[in-house]
Amino acid sequence: MGEKRSTGFYVLTAIFIAFLVFLYGPVITIGILSFQGPTGGLTFPMQGTSLHWFQELFRTQMVGDIWGSFQRSIILGLTVMVITVVFSVGAGMAYRKKFFGSTPLFYLIIASLVIPSILVSLGVGLIFSQLGWEVHWSTSGLGAQLTWTLPFGILIMFAVFNRFDKAYEEAGRDLGAGPIQVFRLIVLPIIAPSLIGVALFGFTLSYDEFARTLLTSGSRNTLPLEIFGMTTNVTTPVIYALGTLTTLFSLLIIVFFLTFFVLSQRRRDKKGSDAGKGLV
Repeated sequence: MGEKRSTGFYVLTAIFIAFLVFLYGPVITIGILSFQGPTGGLTFPMQGTSLHWFQELFRTQMVGDIWGSFQRSIILGLTVMVITVVFSVGAGMAYRKKFFGSTPLFYLIIASLVIPSILVSLGVGLIFSQLGWEVHWSTSGLGAQLTWTLPFGILIMFAVFNRFDKAYEEAGRDLGAGPIQVFRLIVLPIIAPSLIGVALFGFTLSYDEFARTLLTSGSRNTLPLEIFGMTTNVTTPVIYALGTLTTLFSLLIIVFFLTFFVLSQRRRDKKGSDAGKGLV
């Protein structure tokens, strides 16, 4: 006989299941409705099943610029990802030692996390307008999104370097390695898994960002803004098909980063194993 479960176990299980339904129910519902037949609408019951609305996405749309906005979101997301990784690592390395003004600077960096996103978007847009600069997704939009991704990346790297054993670096310097060699051959491989996490954070937060891009993208929308615009004038399941594809794309990005991490880890373990065999 197995151990009898307590009442609390079933209560927590029910809460967890309810949480999963609340979290993923809307996404699953949109995915199902995106397979409506040609005469289907935006609600249940479904009028047949087909790939009609996915095919409509690849035809010329009367409203919006779906694929143009998708390209802009990809470019912006990759740019934000690279900048976030580089600056987060730099900040993490810099904060390993105390310097003048480090504490106020730290609080200034993370302050943007508690400021309402729409106010950040408004502020960045106003600054660009007052300076006579063009409000554009690749400049003001980039700056607004970095106020969201950089604090997350920096906090992650702070946690990583707080647990980092400096003995590895000291051993490298004792063997004659210079600062660049120590960073490239010792520090970087050790923090690589965390860098992948920061990169994934940077890209996904940028790709899905709406509020901070709303007033800073200029005349060209990113994909979240384009989807929001479509909700006001598109009355067919084509918007559900777009939502399903963008969700699948986000999942593919996550799978790509996880696969890259696993392969990098195996390669690193293999190198360590080969080096160990060479010493035997």
